[in-house]
Amino acid sequence: MNLLNTIVAFAVALGSLIVVHEFGHYLAARLCNVKVLRFSVGFGRVLASRRLGRDQTEWALSAFPLGGYVKMLDEREGEVAEADLPRAFNRQRVSKRFIIVAAGPVANFLLAIFLYWLIFMHGAPGMKPVIGAITPGSAAAQAQFASGETITKIGRDSVATWQDARWMLLKYAVDHATVPLEVQNADNEIRTRSLDTSSLKTEDLDGDFLKALGFARLQPPLPPVVEKVIAGGPAERAGLRAGDEIVAIDKKPVTRWDEVVAEISASAGRERVLEVRRGSEMLSMAVTPDAVVDNAARIGRIGAAPRVDKLALQKYMVEVRYSPLVSFGKALERTWDTSAFSLRMLAKMATGQVSLKNLSGPITIADYAGQSAQIGWISYLVFIALISISLGVLNLLPIPLLDGGHLMYYIIEITKGSPVSAKTMEMGQQVGMGILFVLMAFALYNDITRLFNG
Repeated sequence: MNLLNTIVAFAVALGSLIVVHEFGHYLAARLCNVKVLRFSVGFGRVLASRRLGRDQTEWALSAFPLGGYVKMLDEREGEVAEADLPRAFNRQRVSKRFIIVAAGPVANFLLAIFLYWLIFMHGAPGMKPVIGAITPGSAAAQAQFASGETITKIGRDSVATWQDARWMLLKYAVDHATVPLEVQNADNEIRTRSLDTSSLKTEDLDGDFLKALGFARLQPPLPPVVEKVIAGGPAERAGLRAGDEIVAIDKKPVTRWDEVVAEISASAGRERVLEVRRGSEMLSMAVTPDAVVDNAARIGRIGAAPRVDKLALQKYMVEVRYSPLVSFGKALERTWDTSAFSLRMLAKMATGQVSLKNLSGPITIADYAGQSAQIGWISYLVFIALISISLGVLNLLPIPLLDGGHLMYYIIEITKGSPVSAKTMEMGQQVGMGILFVLMAFALYNDITRLFNG
């Protein structure tokens, strides 16, 4: 069932992004009076199609689903009737061709703005940025942060949730900069701290960089009572059930769920004996945690979730929502910030400052789609917005075969007053194909590595 959910969530997300991107090209072409021959979701052999409209445009679903295209009337790709010559793409002014090609990525950015606008208006729940335990000797400890303080501002920006805090800190962390933070303690006193992120290593940015800086979120105390057992997991195989209370692990007493997590995480692939209270019975169960990789560390998991007191959890949660006008401004800001950050990350990957492990392919994206859909529709929309921005940024890169490569040719044409030669474009296509092949190879390698490492 989880696999089916993942496939459906991935198909819906990818399909919507492809349709939006290609519809941007299609709509711009129609507005520029260019004849569209085919609108295809997917590449390769056409599986199903239907012709519609005055121009009898073919709307098609093709065999290879990771992409799509809009085919326009063009003399370079076949004969064009005399009457249709004014509507051929290659006969258009360079400004019109520029608009048509740029419209695809622009459509992706507009989709992200729309989704963020909906999210900010509806309101998204999150955990308050209350600091938990500080790792001794860490950057956070050196900056004198204390457990129980609430982060209220990072730089000039106000902070409402841990999600906000993580995003804002990441923008400083990739540059290894020193960032000013404002915190509020239990007595409502405001303090300013300076956090030095220069100690972060490249691999820290691949995982939980907040942990590397010495931060932990303040978690509500949870009793060691099981609420849910994942089907087929080590906990279910061992006989653990919902409602069971774990009282000891290898005869070591536990009184909180985080103690259970600490013991299990340190026991990847190693059998542990749980002492469990089930009603009035005391039971012993042998369980061997699965080994998984989380944030570049090998840890153990048994597939069990704790019982959460929703009333106790409520004081740690906050829901942030804004008016339609403010939401629109914040949607623009988030889309711009995410786009700029994506470009910075790509530049740092190219120069070796950030690991290529950050590249993700279709397997990882599908996994994230499934996970976000299971969490809730807000998380799923955030995921789609992020991928839409990534697709827009990627397509604007000046790589031949991508939209950005064509835009680069048009800028050269505007500058020199004549089109780029056919030979230059052919060489560019070969170079672009090589670059895209290398990027895809890295992304798929990362996907497979993540898959085998759990």
